[in-house]
Amino acid sequence: MTSLRRTFAALGNDLPVPRLLRWASVSFCLCVLSFVFSVAASQIFFSFAGLCYAADLLRRPRVPAFLPVKLPLALFCFFTALSIGWAENPVVGWTVVRKLTLLFILLFTVNLINSNRQLTAIYRAVFLESALAGLLAVGQFITQYRQVRAQHPGKLYYFMTLLRIHGFQGHWMNFGGQQMLIFVALVAYVTLGRRPTDSSPPHPRPLSPKGARGRILDIVNWIVLAIVAISIVLNFTRGVWLGCGVGLLYLVARWHARWLLALPVFAGFVYLASPSLVRDRVQTLFHPTADPAIAVRIEMWHVGLAMIRRHPLTGVGPNNIPEVYLTYLPPGTQAVPAWHEHLHDVYLQLAAERGLPCLAAWLWFMGALGRQILRTRRRLKRDGGPTWIADASFAGWLAFVVEGFFEFNFGTTPVLMVFLFVISTPFAAERLLASK
Repeated sequence: MTSLRRTFAALGNDLPVPRLLRWASVSFCLCVLSFVFSVAASQIFFSFAGLCYAADLLRRPRVPAFLPVKLPLALFCFFTALSIGWAENPVVGWTVVRKLTLLFILLFTVNLINSNRQLTAIYRAVFLESALAGLLAVGQFITQYRQVRAQHPGKLYYFMTLLRIHGFQGHWMNFGGQQMLIFVALVAYVTLGRRPTDSSPPHPRPLSPKGARGRILDIVNWIVLAIVAISIVLNFTRGVWLGCGVGLLYLVARWHARWLLALPVFAGFVYLASPSLVRDRVQTLFHPTADPAIAVRIEMWHVGLAMIRRHPLTGVGPNNIPEVYLTYLPPGTQAVPAWHEHLHDVYLQLAAERGLPCLAAWLWFMGALGRQILRTRRRLKRDGGPTWIADASFAGWLAFVVEGFFEFNFGTTPVLMVFLFVISTPFAAERLLASK
């Protein structure tokens, strides 16, 4: 208990001294800690943090720090707003413009986190929250399995993939996308977070009581990681599985590259040890016409390409995909029964609803972001900073980019908020290191 009080006291001392900036920092921390539980709560804290920070900037004028991706991000926002003028229904398009305010998370992360200790504490809290959400999701899976087995024993796979676990979120895609990003960050922390930096002493000290406590914490971290991983497997979202796999490849290569050879064996073991529903989920990839989720994506590819061909510069308008979807189907065909609010592909979605220039700006933004994260990692390594944060960020970037081929994750608020925070943390760590 004394140790816990000291931790909170230290974190309190890490907060900014100016009152408005302190309130902004506390509010933003609460915003991040609300990501897993409630989008509404996180946005309330986000708005309050923005008001306090804006008031502090007015009171003490200065230029805030920002990620080195200003031009492509500005172009993306410009083309998004421009595309509304050619939309079938411009009114619904403005909700997308309002969602662009979430990009201020990039600004807040870099400017409102006041120490690397605070940053690490936020990550640790989010890891525990993700495990709690994972436990809830596992409970949801058990309940759903029992109900479906009792009511629809002959259609177990169909209903279990229709009624997927969602943790504290309202939809399984939101839950899976968040867990994916937190999972790769947690792997980075567990495998690379305790690695000594270049400025560490060459010989470790003998095991002490503090070191023994550290071993216990390591065990707890691995248990938390296992819970999050199990919840991802039982989420049945194959795009999330693939994103986690790509992020894991990068992190294993950073940790012990020779272990990459063991990953296929490990993946095979996980497949064989998984429940039959998980194995069935994998096997449907080899029979795409029999899987409605794959069939509708194939249909959406054709519809999205038709939209791009007809409106290459401005698209059909933000949030206007459901307004015009049926008109782009081949004559005489009916849509596959499914969710048609978006195209389940971030690249196709941006081009179809906002035009190819907007997609090009977004690709520039994402590419520059990945490159800058790696450059920041090199500087953190040179200066003895927390490189695991940069590795967590780049692994999350990889997972997000890959999963984007199967889901419009950049347009999903709960997932986007976690992504923006994770990718901006290396730049916050670098600024804090430079300010010492």
